[in-house]
Amino acid sequence: MTDQRVIPMLAYEDASRAADWINKVFGFREAERFHDSVGTVTDVVLDLDGATVIVGHAQACALARQWLETSYVVDGVVVYIDDVDTHFGRAKRGGAKILSEPETNERQRQYRVEDLEGHRWMFAQRLGS
Repeated sequence: MTDQRVIPMLAYEDASRAADWINKVFGFREAERFHDSVGTVTDVVLDLDGATVIVGHAQACALARQWLETSYVVDGVVVYIDDVDTHFGRAKRGGAKILSEPETNERQRQYRVEDLEGHRWMFAQRLGS
């Protein structure tokens, strides 16, 4: 197995809550959880079919909130999955804010979604897979 060479790190005001939500709504699995000396969750390592994302703790960011004015993924994560339509249904039922319904372009089928703290995600299925 090849190690993932780029691992996205997303900062959340409540990393523990965000990790639990991402697992439930997007289908990730928790691999590891870290705490500081007072018990605050600082980082959570998540996995989806061998792809890793790290959820970390941070303070609110006013600049990042300005990105929410557009429905596109200005700063976020693209995740390739096997079945966009099934994943879309799961995310929608889980309460994710849908930014675009599933659509097909020349390369892939995809949809855009926002998580509980406003991070943007694009889930995509390569054509022919």
